[in-house]
Amino acid sequence: MMVPGLLYLLINNYLPMFGVIIAFKDFNYTKGIFGSDWIGFKNFEYLFKTSDALLITRNTILYNAAFICLNLIVPTGVAIMLNEVRKRWLSRMYQTVILLPYLISMVIVGYLVYAMLSADTGFLGRTILPMLGLPDISWYSEPRYWPYILTAVHIWISAGSLSVIYLASIIGIDPEYYEAAMIDGAGKWQQIRRITIPLLAPVITIMTLLQIGRIFYSDFGLFYQVPLNAGALQSTTNVIDTYVYRALMTLGDVGMSSAAGVYQSLVGFVLVLVSNFVVRKLNKDHALF
Repeated sequence: MMVPGLLYLLINNYLPMFGVIIAFKDFNYTKGIFGSDWIGFKNFEYLFKTSDALLITRNTILYNAAFICLNLIVPTGVAIMLNEVRKRWLSRMYQTVILLPYLISMVIVGYLVYAMLSADTGFLGRTILPMLGLPDISWYSEPRYWPYILTAVHIWISAGSLSVIYLASIIGIDPEYYEAAMIDGAGKWQQIRRITIPLLAPVITIMTLLQIGRIFYSDFGLFYQVPLNAGALQSTTNVIDTYVYRALMTLGDVGMSSAAGVYQSLVGFVLVLVSNFVVRKLNKDHALF
């Protein structure tokens, strides 16, 4: 039963790794991967010597740090609330509703956001802002609003899938813990604090470590499709993935794009090891007490 999964991992994840060599070559389609000229780390200089290197690195890290923090809070809270819904059909309906955004194409999400923010026909500008007595805002030419917009869109998309994972873990908790807590007079909030969250902590830790490992990666669709590739917004929406894509489309340099992928993978690998070490250290120190 393991063979199909192992074959998939081998073909899809491990065999392509020999392509890492492209990052160190001046790739030429006619010469092929092994025949192209070796240029060492010159492709990596593309990332670090450009004037935008600090900007895209800062945006990538800060956005992902915000996403990780909010993904600790929002999906956990949603999962706990779903667990308190006693009617089974109602719980199923809520799960379907919150999971639906995760299944929608990012292109469609981009146009849904545009339908909200469009200067001419946007629901927010034509209906909500006038009701509040606020002036109209040209959202697609004002970069300062987009860190909040992109963060809200990301949470709307990802909270459902993560909350389903956390809900499955909560359902697996032995009901006898809650029964014993109720006998001792513990209220609902105390049960959540003393039972649900501590027993959910291992799953939260694993999911957080996985997200930390991809802190140098970004959801390309989120940062490219949702702002509709607006040039005026690139100071706050441009991240490593979108920057490399635009450069690849302009220059057509595969080696530079491959170098960015290697850089992201190495940094993510180191961050996962460091994070795992810190978590293990904290758990060990906590166990001593």
